[in-house]
Amino acid sequence: MIEIASQVSLQSHNSLALPSRAEYFCSVTDELQIVEALDYARANNLQVTALGGGSNLVLAGDIAGLVIYLDLNGISRQEPQDRQENQGNTVHVEFAAGENWHKAVEYCLQQGWYGLENLSLIPGNMGAAPIQNIGAYGVELCDLFVSLRAIDIARGQPVMMDKQACEFGYRDSIFKGKFQNQYLITQVTLALSLQPRVNLEYPALAEALAAVDQPTPQMVSAAVCAIRSAKLPDPAQIPNAGSFFKNPVVGPQMLEQLLAANPQMPFYSLGSSGAKIPAAWLIDQCGFKGLRDGNVGVHQHQALVLVNLGGTGTELLALANRIQSEVLERFSIALEIEPRIYGQPD
Repeated sequence: MIEIASQVSLQSHNSLALPSRAEYFCSVTDELQIVEALDYARANNLQVTALGGGSNLVLAGDIAGLVIYLDLNGISRQEPQDRQENQGNTVHVEFAAGENWHKAVEYCLQQGWYGLENLSLIPGNMGAAPIQNIGAYGVELCDLFVSLRAIDIARGQPVMMDKQACEFGYRDSIFKGKFQNQYLITQVTLALSLQPRVNLEYPALAEALAAVDQPTPQMVSAAVCAIRSAKLPDPAQIPNAGSFFKNPVVGPQMLEQLLAANPQMPFYSLGSSGAKIPAAWLIDQCGFKGLRDGNVGVHQHQALVLVNLGGTGTELLALANRIQSEVLERFSIALEIEPRIYGQPD
């Protein structure tokens, strides 16, 4: 039997340490308990919110209904059914949704399963990774994704979804669109390599390992950790949700106009599609880096990171809106918030 508690603080369940309370709350460790929790929610006409590592969300206020904390654990190796993948030394690895992402990356490296090293030190749990299509240093989750298992909230039935069904995009998936809050992801399967192939396409990573003749995946992971640690604050020390805004993509004509007005503007070319502009640079140009606004602020070393200094979700979102407004006015670029927003402000 699961335990349903009422009026539970969620401050320790989100990396921004924002104050929020769940009207009802339970923790589950397997799918049977999830079904039990969903039955309770239906019987009491409660909306359901899934909660994992809490590293990529903003709690704007209290959460009505039942918050289900997914504490599902386990990692197992599966042989690919596709004969071609077997010949290519590919291994399928199943991860339970509650597995910590970075610890899972470390575990895979220890097992000789490669491909996740560029995604080292990303905060949060495995279940949220497909929702966000997490990515860093030249690799996105969708590059390695095979399938996921989820529970339909409305029916309490399990479903399997492949890569196509998830409709992955840049920091996006179907779970942030028409399937938002309709499924609880319980398991993720990724295709990893048994051969150590490193990806050094990202300039900062290539520079960090330039002196190494044959860098290993372990070296790549260590370099990624060092780069991330140097510019991103530890949420345990300074509450934050990592990158708060997506890097905007602009078309060729817009890029030309921006470069004419801002010749020093950095960008990542996407060929004929245009370019991706670092949101951190846009925010910094507007003078927000290091700004403190009441009990929230912008990190002094990374303008893309908003930090909580004892404030509320309402205060944090007000600062985010102010940043969006000024970037839009100066550059005609609409920044999109990356974390998901839950709860109703007071």
